[in-house]
Amino acid sequence: MSKLRLLTAAGLALALSTGAALAQGTLRIGMTASDIPLTTGQPDQGGEGQRFTGYTLYDALINWDLSSADKPSGLVPGLATSWAVDATDKTKWTFRLRENVKFHDGSTFDANAVVWNLDKLLNQQAPHFDPRQSAQGRTRIPAVASYRAIDPLTVEIVTRVPDATLPYQLAWIFYSSPAQFERVGRSWENFARQPSGTGPWRLASLAPRERAELVPFADYWDKARVPKLERLVLVPLPEASARTAALRSGQVDWIEAPAPDAIPSLRQAGMQIVTNAYPHNWTWHLSRVEGSPWNDIRVRQAANLAVDRDGIKELLSGLAIPAQGFFPPGHQWFGEPKFKLRRDLVEARRLMTAAGYSATNPMRTKILISPSGSGQMQPLPMNEFVQQNLAEAWIRVDFEVVDWNTLINIWRAGARHESSRGATGMNYTYFIQDPFTGFIRHLQSTLAPPAGTNWGFYADPDMDKLFDEIRNTFDPAAQTRVLQRVHEKYVDDALFLMVTHDVNPRAMSPRVRGFVQAQNWFQDFSPVFMAPR
Repeated sequence: MSKLRLLTAAGLALALSTGAALAQGTLRIGMTASDIPLTTGQPDQGGEGQRFTGYTLYDALINWDLSSADKPSGLVPGLATSWAVDATDKTKWTFRLRENVKFHDGSTFDANAVVWNLDKLLNQQAPHFDPRQSAQGRTRIPAVASYRAIDPLTVEIVTRVPDATLPYQLAWIFYSSPAQFERVGRSWENFARQPSGTGPWRLASLAPRERAELVPFADYWDKARVPKLERLVLVPLPEASARTAALRSGQVDWIEAPAPDAIPSLRQAGMQIVTNAYPHNWTWHLSRVEGSPWNDIRVRQAANLAVDRDGIKELLSGLAIPAQGFFPPGHQWFGEPKFKLRRDLVEARRLMTAAGYSATNPMRTKILISPSGSGQMQPLPMNEFVQQNLAEAWIRVDFEVVDWNTLINIWRAGARHESSRGATGMNYTYFIQDPFTGFIRHLQSTLAPPAGTNWGFYADPDMDKLFDEIRNTFDPAAQTRVLQRVHEKYVDDALFLMVTHDVNPRAMSPRVRGFVQAQNWFQDFSPVFMAPR
């Protein structure tokens, strides 16, 4: 048994030693993260952090509707009941806030709290500015230029340029209690142990790398979403085999991303396997800095033609949707790309020959990957499979494996930063639910690090013009047509290695009831309850 597995098993035993004593209303979840996501308001650990310590402990001004499994999620009022852009000045937005909302500590949420929270992310001169939270949240809201409280229940946000994607950006930003920050000695470290948000759950206890326990917030403003469970326990289990073993033994009741080869036997044992299409892709993000081999479109297209996507689906026991583009087939923004993703080694080798490569002179690249993580699916076997595919097209790949949270930090630092270790690509999966997070943040030239998350430093004036057109198109139907043109360029220029889309599998005990798996990276745990034994 590997050292990592021994440590994981030891940590699991410690974390779940009281499992038998937990009440029937307790749900224990094995996460893919290696640690409890940050609890101060802007979680780390990617989308999984937002899922488990974001939309549980906190709210955004604008929330995602997580109530349906049958349709893609849309935006709904959260801490703001309404929002509108000024008819004459498209940079000015007004947000009307919800009345009588309380933080977990009993203090009142208001416009001043909104300003205070935006300052903690964007204003380095603010006494409560938090570099850790800023690293998570600042790049989520690049449109924001200024903000102010107009009255206790009204906030104005001004964008740098007209930007129709602002509501989607704000759905990533959560609101912590200023009063609690004062109460714990103006220390974010102390706040992490005793956080106070406005969400449907409160943090009852926290043991880093072992477990976090959440309990219902009875005074939550949306009475329909006050949790039914008595307790929600989060356990970090980054190894798929350890998660599966924990579910089989009854140490947890629910696991994220079960090992695909274990699913038939889990079903046979009576476990529920829940899947749904959701806005996700599994890609390699390619470096476009000077000297990168991926600057040649022939190489990028050849790599995309070398991948056996049906083989990946088989590897995952059918739990995948083979990529036909950056967005899944049938998506309203897919458009009509001319370059067709398929397995075509003859054409791939023709392109590589034209680019100056051969079996005796292969292209060489180093790719950063993680052993687990939010949305990463089964990254080690999947990347090894892709590595073998690309070798057949004369692309020799070396991997450097880093922890998921480390990979996130490298992604934010950019391909030119020393933390990228000379890699010319990284396996990074993406939330592609809205125009900003799905398209703009990856490739806009002005969003290269440290200004944003264009990790590869891609720059194309034609793409920038399309992104500006998205921002200036406030009519949804017209915006859809622009988004289709953007997606066509993503695919025709082979801007990523596009491999597959996840179906977000979860395995859970038959006692878990009431869960609705939304077509979203985030989920609502409020309706869930545990049936009696």
